[in-house]
Amino acid sequence: MNRHVGAGRVQQSGSLSSEVVGDASLQAAMQPWIEMECYQLSGGDRLSKVDALDLGHQQIVRERQMAAIQKLGIMPADRCTLSYCSESQDFRFSELGGGAAEAVFFMPAHTEFDIYVPCGAQTAYVSFDQNAFLAAAAALSPELWDRDVTSLQQLPTAQRFALKPVLDQWLAVAGKVVAAEGGLRETLLLHHIAQAVTVVRDDAVLAAPSIERARAYSVCRTARAYVEECFAADCVPTVVDICRAVGVSERSLQYAFQAYVDMSPLSYLRLCRLNRVRAVLREASVEATTVTAIAMRFGFLHLGRFAIDYKRLFGQSPSVTLAS
Repeated sequence: MNRHVGAGRVQQSGSLSSEVVGDASLQAAMQPWIEMECYQLSGGDRLSKVDALDLGHQQIVRERQMAAIQKLGIMPADRCTLSYCSESQDFRFSELGGGAAEAVFFMPAHTEFDIYVPCGAQTAYVSFDQNAFLAAAAALSPELWDRDVTSLQQLPTAQRFALKPVLDQWLAVAGKVVAAEGGLRETLLLHHIAQAVTVVRDDAVLAAPSIERARAYSVCRTARAYVEECFAADCVPTVVDICRAVGVSERSLQYAFQAYVDMSPLSYLRLCRLNRVRAVLREASVEATTVTAIAMRFGFLHLGRFAIDYKRLFGQSPSVTLAS
């Protein structure tokens, strides 16, 4: 199956889909096992090419971003993921990123995440039952896995080169395997993945974020939380408001957001507002509201400029979104 996604869909266990996604909310909806929301941060009506294999208890997802995106969410209580990003040094996984573009990331249950994926990057991850994976990994390499893992971890960089061919191979052959063999395939996948990321190495040291990156991440997460509170109260904050709420200077805020999403806080705030407008327009009806009313609710008073910025970001006018 290969199509441009225009509406939500339910993917059956054992099925493989390959789709071009045109909306951030639909990219999030293609991964219903994770509580997540997405924000589009650069222009285009084609957001991502997504290949997804659903095996019921395990999923493989590979995404090539055609526009920059930010993903925010939290892992369920019983699931974990292994993931990597290629072809970008600007990729950020929560407080880890930058030079970590060749790394594998392990995200355990209950982890809150904030991921920035730039345009042109390719990411891939596998999601599965955490207890089953940790038991298999610990059996192979207790030096690395026989311990309680409760937070995001960056694994040694060489492990990406072991993980990538495994995921690519499973996606390549998935359509040729009978769906009734799902249980066997899940067991094999779990063992293949565990083996790929548990190569015993003398230099197998888990990486930590730099002090500067950790501080920037903390500043921007606090700023985001404040902005979300303002949006919920139908209030649009200014950069001055954000600096006061977070307790940093404008220069510090600028540096932090450059590391966080590779743009200024003012640009990021405007993109967040545009994404919010799009989400409301998609749920509204032409009988119940107008583009003007929704735009003004999120602080867009110059409607001509708003319409230009909206179309530049999403590839369609706000009136088309409302009518669709």
